[in-house]
Amino acid sequence: MILARAAQVSRRYGEVLALDRVDLTVHAGELVGLLGPNGAGKSTLLNLLVGLRRPTAGRVELLGGDPRDPASRRQLGVTPQETGLPGTLRVGEVVDFVSAHFPDPVPRDELLDRFGLSDQVRRQTGGLSGGQRRRLAVALAFVGRPRLVVLDEPTTGLDVEARRTLWEAVRAFHAEGGTVLLSSHYLEEVEALAERVVVIGHGRVLADDSVAAIRGIVGVRRVSLVADDLPPLPGVVATEHAEGRTHLLTTDADQLVRDLVTAGAAFRDLEVRPTSLEEAFLTLTAGDRPAPTPA
Repeated sequence: MILARAAQVSRRYGEVLALDRVDLTVHAGELVGLLGPNGAGKSTLLNLLVGLRRPTAGRVELLGGDPRDPASRRQLGVTPQETGLPGTLRVGEVVDFVSAHFPDPVPRDELLDRFGLSDQVRRQTGGLSGGQRRRLAVALAFVGRPRLVVLDEPTTGLDVEARRTLWEAVRAFHAEGGTVLLSSHYLEEVEALAERVVVIGHGRVLADDSVAAIRGIVGVRRVSLVADDLPPLPGVVATEHAEGRTHLLTTDADQLVRDLVTAGAAFRDLEVRPTSLEEAFLTLTAGDRPAPTPA
């Protein structure tokens, strides 16, 4: 079952084309990661899907209806990039207020425990740290037992421990059958959570597939070795130096190794492995081109 869909959607802000004929479909039970650099159009797309903006062209559907229709949003949970919380209300009061809008909300204590906020229940939100406020904002998206949760940069400002706590909460929701559309700049986050990744650049979908498939689409491999000096080598996309090792990104690892031997380069401890999602992401967005469909 399709819970959210954008069909040939474009959105303009004056002369700026934020989205250019974008297609996106989110099925029930999926955990989809939305990746793209700043200005790529991720937040614009999410705002269209949840009914905060209207497309300039194309069609958007949410839970089988118009995203602007309150009936379509009753089973939706959202955490936008920016969330304002009333500073004088206590954490428990905020949760109770939001819970009152739903027929079968998650119990307050259960929700706060899930997001590591049990100790803050009596604190005013104005006295929370930025990370605690962000965790509360994300927790509120899950209060009404939604079928679909849309999270826009959910872990911005969180430390590593808090981020892991939120990841576990998202995983638990998904394991119970929930559907998640997650936009994030943290590539590690999408790689850790998502089953499917949609890469957006300059308002267009560049790739839409599994993490492994996107690595394969860009065809980049990492050749890592120890060498004091290397000659210029063809086919190297990027070069990195870290902790005494040289890392070469290439589209043809076999040919690169042959070139190293032919050039008489002195090296040792050679390793060849697939790229990380980050390397695949950077390669896709650097060229700003739609990825070819794998054969």
